[in-house]
Amino acid sequence: MGEDGNTSTFNISYTNFFLIGFPGLQEWRPLLFLPLTFLYVTIISANALVIHTVVAQQSLHQPMYLLIALLLAVNVCAATAVMPKMLKGFVHYANPISLHGCLTQMFFIYFTLLLDYNLLLAMALDRYIAICHPLRYTDLMTSKLLGVLAILALTRSLGVAVPLVVLTSQAPFCRTMVIPHFTCEYIALLSIACGDLTFNSKLGLAMRLVTVTFDLALLGASYTRIIYAAFRISSGGARAKALHTCGSHLLVILTIYLSGLSTSIVFRVAKTVSQDVQNLLSAIYLLLPGALNPVIYGVRTREIRQHVEKMFYSKKSAQEVRGKPERMQSMIVEGK
Repeated sequence: MGEDGNTSTFNISYTNFFLIGFPGLQEWRPLLFLPLTFLYVTIISANALVIHTVVAQQSLHQPMYLLIALLLAVNVCAATAVMPKMLKGFVHYANPISLHGCLTQMFFIYFTLLLDYNLLLAMALDRYIAICHPLRYTDLMTSKLLGVLAILALTRSLGVAVPLVVLTSQAPFCRTMVIPHFTCEYIALLSIACGDLTFNSKLGLAMRLVTVTFDLALLGASYTRIIYAAFRISSGGARAKALHTCGSHLLVILTIYLSGLSTSIVFRVAKTVSQDVQNLLSAIYLLLPGALNPVIYGVRTREIRQHVEKMFYSKKSAQEVRGKPERMQSMIVEGK
C-alpha cells in the first residue's frame, strides 16, 4: 500500500481517463448542449468577423489592428481547444480521453492563454509608443519589431506551457480514471495523481505568480504612463480618442486577469466550494475572453466598427439591387 493509502500508488498509472464535467448537473446536461453550441458558434463567428475585417481592409493594416486580429485568432484557438470536447461531454456523461490527448489539450489551453498575456503586453507597447512618442511611432513600430514581438510571445508561451506539460506527463495517475472536470487543466490532473506532488504544485503556482506579477507590473507601468501622457495632449479630440482606445485594452486586460485570478483563488483557498462551481469558474476563465473581446474591439474601436457596418450595408445594398430586376420582371409578367 502506498503512503497515501492507495494500493496502486506504485503499481498502476492510468493512461486513459474519463472527463466528468459538472457532475451535479447530470439531468440538465442535454439541455445545456444547445446553448453552449450556440456560444461556441458565436465565439467563432464574432472573432472571425473582426479578423476578416482587419485583413480585408488595407487601412487597418496597422500594428494596433494587426495585434487585435492576432489576439482574436488566439481566442478562436483557445475556444477550439476546449469547447468540442466539452460539448461531447454534455452528450456522453463519461467522456473518454487518452493521456496523450489530455496532455495535448492541456498544452494548447495554457499556450493560448499565455499568448493572450503576451499579446496584451505587445499592445501596451504599441499604445505607449503611439501616445508617448507619436512623432517616432512609424519609425519604431515597424513590421520587423512586430515580428520580434511575435517570436518573443511564442518563445515565452512555449517556455511556460512545455515544462508544465512535461512535468505533468511524468506524474503517476493512480487515484482514479475519472477527471472531475470538462477539460484537462493542470490542477484537475494533479487531483488524480499520486505520490509526492509538492514540487509540481509549487512549480505551477510559482510560474503562474511570476508570469501574472511580471505582466501586471509592466501593464500597470505602461498604462499609467500612457494615461498621464494622454491627459497632456492639447487637442480634446485626440485626447478622447487615445483614452477611448486605452479603455478598450484595459477592459480586455481586466476580463482576462480577473477571471483567471478568481479561478486560482477558488481552486487553492476555497476547498468547500463544489466541483460544479469550480468548473463553472474555469469555463468563464477559458471562454469569456473569446466571447467578449470581439465585442469590445468590434464596438469600441471606431475604425473596425465602421468597416463592419459598411460591409453589412454594402451586402444589403447589393441584395436590394439584385432584387429590383426580379421585381420589375414579375410586374411585367403580371401586367402591372
